[in-house]
Amino acid sequence: MVSPAAINHEDYPADEGDHTSNNNDLIFDDYRGKGCVDDSGFVYKLGERLFPGHSNCPCVCTEDGPVCDQPDCPKIHPKCTKVEHNGCCPECKEVKNFCEYRGKTYKILEEFKPSPCEWCRCEPNNEVHCVVGDCAVPECVNPVYEPEQCCPVCKNGPNCFAGTTIIPAGIEVKVDECNICHCHNGDWWKPAQCSKRECQTKQNS
Repeated sequence: MVSPAAINHEDYPADEGDHTSNNNDLIFDDYRGKGCVDDSGFVYKLGERLFPGHSNCPCVCTEDGPVCDQPDCPKIHPKCTKVEHNGCCPECKEVKNFCEYRGKTYKILEEFKPSPCEWCRCEPNNEVHCVVGDCAVPECVNPVYEPEQCCPVCKNGPNCFAGTTIIPAGIEVKVDECNICHCHNGDWWKPAQCSKRECQTKQNS
């Protein structure tokens, strides 16, 4: 019968040897403290740069394993239309260099008129800035809109209404047997001022 003491003292060195031998077999595949292994099984020496996993950011092989920097990547331009992720940080390869307005595209600094009363420009920030024409009150009661013109024009000059009759401004107009009318100066939208002087003169004579 073997005593526990004999087992502890006599067999332990042999066990330790066997254990060491087994450890040597394991150390062959365990690079901790000696190198780093990537996903494909490639071994890197201490101090070498590697890209473990699917990371595009470089890491350095240390005794504690790969140590990877987390860089502060610059923000991608909001107008970027082409981004590449080949490096550690995404890079903008193409920035939008045009404006879109009502379904059409315009070059940077290009000026255009989407309508007769709008003047627009494609700004460097890819936004369209427009100015809308502010038309003055026409000096006539029958203005017309010409093609490609923003504001209406008085083709026959200033005028006003005398009843239902349109009379030119600047002169007195006899509209019937008794009434002589003229337009208000500058207030073309107001009805004409009329008098019955000639009619009264004829009645008195």
